[in-house]
Amino acid sequence: MADDFCLFSKDSIIKPPKASPMMLRMVVLIFAMVCGVYICSIGLKQIGVHSSGRIVSVHVVEKPCEATDIEPSEKPYVHFPKPKTFNRAECACNPVRNFAILSTQRSGSGWFETLLNSHMNISSNGEIFSVKVRKSNVSTMLDTLDKLYNLDFFTSASKNECTAAVGLKWMLNQGLMQNHEQIVEYFKTRGVSAIFLFRRNLLRRMISMLANSYDQSAKLVNGTHKSHVHSPKEAEMLASYKPTINTTLLIPNLKQVDNMAIKAVQYFNSTRHIILFYEDIIKNQTILNDVQDFLKVPRRDLHSRQVKIHKGTLSSQVENWVDVEKTLKGTPYESFLHSDYKI
Repeated sequence: MADDFCLFSKDSIIKPPKASPMMLRMVVLIFAMVCGVYICSIGLKQIGVHSSGRIVSVHVVEKPCEATDIEPSEKPYVHFPKPKTFNRAECACNPVRNFAILSTQRSGSGWFETLLNSHMNISSNGEIFSVKVRKSNVSTMLDTLDKLYNLDFFTSASKNECTAAVGLKWMLNQGLMQNHEQIVEYFKTRGVSAIFLFRRNLLRRMISMLANSYDQSAKLVNGTHKSHVHSPKEAEMLASYKPTINTTLLIPNLKQVDNMAIKAVQYFNSTRHIILFYEDIIKNQTILNDVQDFLKVPRRDLHSRQVKIHKGTLSSQVENWVDVEKTLKGTPYESFLHSDYKI
């Protein structure tokens, strides 16, 4: 009877199917991934809310170069240029001094500049203002100086990133005297040091001027005009010409050059400057140490390949020497007849 009440046999009881372990794992993994993504998204939003203001205001600040171990009086003359045309790399914080050689033609400035450029840390870039367009007005001149002293003016003398002193050769008649007020102000503002280079014997300078002018058309050295030479043979060829000096204009011309040099020193007297004479350097080249000290560069033995053209006594270099001698005797310029130096 008991069996009659049993509607289903033991074997006929329906059991729920077992869930696949793999399926369960997949469900748990997907759930965990969804939760993780959700939590991360909330966290990122919170970070964004708290830090968005700071991100906008963050700027990379480059540490400025400092002039250390330099006397306070020297700091206006120390610069750390940032060229637009190249990167100074490891020399970015090496200080640079600005200078200008102020002189007159045929006063030894070309020779002097080659001496400076033989120094590995000095870059003197020649007569930049011999090019007419660069001296057309004072604004153009100052813009050119800006480019030069920022190390963005390239010549064969450029030393690029590790230059310690950069400058140019500037003749007094290349817009310098006409615009001296603005240029003096520029020198003082930009810390430019002036190196005056003159000749004591202006008669020797005149002979050199006349000979150089003659060679522009005569081209004595193999049909080529040479203002400077690098061999004794070429120097001898140029020195073979003996100019005839106009004695009527001799004293006025000497006086004009002399006065121009005096005025230049007066105009630039308020700038940092040094006054040199070609003859003094010829006699005593230890003066070049003074120049290197003036530019605050390490002392080096300076050299030049240029060979002097006119040597010996003046009487052998002028066609009408007797007339010149008569004209200068008894004048303030008589000493030019006798002041010679050994080469």
